[in-house]
Amino acid sequence: MKQRNVYPFAAIAGQERMKTGIMLTVINPSLSGILIRGEKGTAKSTAVRGLAEILPLLEVIRDCPFHLAPDEGGDCCTECRNGSCRDRRLNGKPAETVKRKIAVVELPVGATEDRVVGTLDLEQALQQGVKYFEPGLLAAAHRGILYVDEVNLLDDHVVDVLLDSAAMGVNTVEREGISYTHPARFTLVGTMNPEEGELRPQLLDRFGLCVNVEGSRDTAERVEIMERRATFEEQPEVFAAKWEETSRELAASVVAARDRYISVRVEKQHLFDIASYCIDVGVDGHRGDIIMLKTAKTLAALHGHTTVTSNDIEEAAQYALPHRVRRQPLQDIIQDVSQVRRAARKNIEGEKNAAGKLL
Repeated sequence: MKQRNVYPFAAIAGQERMKTGIMLTVINPSLSGILIRGEKGTAKSTAVRGLAEILPLLEVIRDCPFHLAPDEGGDCCTECRNGSCRDRRLNGKPAETVKRKIAVVELPVGATEDRVVGTLDLEQALQQGVKYFEPGLLAAAHRGILYVDEVNLLDDHVVDVLLDSAAMGVNTVEREGISYTHPARFTLVGTMNPEEGELRPQLLDRFGLCVNVEGSRDTAERVEIMERRATFEEQPEVFAAKWEETSRELAASVVAARDRYISVRVEKQHLFDIASYCIDVGVDGHRGDIIMLKTAKTLAALHGHTTVTSNDIEEAAQYALPHRVRRQPLQDIIQDVSQVRRAARKNIEGEKNAAGKLL
């Protein structure tokens, strides 16, 4: 079968915030995914596939339905149907491995919960005492990217399952007192068009990052987009070769940031800055503070720093807080959080001045 040509991530013109946001979630999956809101035809799926294409190959156990790494294991190995691999691993022997590209698993709009999490054969479990688990999309997405288009059109309970697994890194299926657990660490990328309906605020808050995208309003950039796409469709190999070096550098920066993240430090004053920022813009709860901290550290790692700076915090706010700012009914998600903060501080200052005059 002929291999499908993938448009290079580095060749996508514009959409810098979206591209950076996807990179952040790949560097740090604990950010709990990214929600991309906006118009159709703005390179959302192209960016996801393009980034997965240039990242380093994964080492996985051959024929493993969960795409486990050689050093992974657990109950899913103990109860696996692949007898030869199971016996080798349980006896402490190395399993046969292969290298493959990072998978991009797409979740269809009509997907059921069983299709997502997998199914347990209750008849075999009750009659024979043997667990038989049919893996779902979460198993296929382990160590890869789960791409959910039109996430706002999914059933709420399916979205809940996705977000729980993205946050915890495991998938647990329970039926009639029988449970099965397997690793499910993946980068979650959800997209939606707000014109087709919104996510409930409770679900919206569970996405770590959020960016808004729209088509370019710059004529020259739109022409550049057309020219690049036309060249790619006419000579995909030649076009990809032109961007190969830039793609290698970009992939190397992602890998380096992933390794650097653990050594990034945050000064206590910056923690106060983050907390103050969240209070100023009206963020409910504490998830926004925690995600903003993780985002600032991930940005510092991506920028080559080992210490979070004020600029990292300001930039992190644009990814972690837009969908968490307290809004009026029917008000759209905020585009620029820094403007909200400036307005809030101006109001506070005005109230202080008014109170001073009264005294």
